[in-house]
Amino acid sequence: MAKRLVPLLNRVLVEKIVPPSKTNAGILLPENTTKLNSGKVVAVGSGIRGREGNVIPTCVKEGDTVLLPEYGGTEVKLGEKQFHLYRDEDILGVLHE
Repeated sequence: MAKRLVPLLNRVLVEKIVPPSKTNAGILLPENTTKLNSGKVVAVGSGIRGREGNVIPTCVKEGDTVLLPEYGGTEVKLGEKQFHLYRDEDILGVLHE
């Protein structure tokens, strides 16, 4: 059974990007170069209400590659995949190529 998670309010569902542990030539990379500090946004909430009652939308959109904090987020497992749920304000930035 396929499940789909739609975050509420200002939450963002992220699938962390796992960097390769070895190069194309087969050289193993040390663990400190394979840190998980970026991810792809899978789903976003609609936003949070401000003091005046207006909706403040999230700063990121689905498909964005984002820079994540070293700690934080809530692990969520959907099927065989592992995701993390963050608040919009916890995401450090959007990575552009």
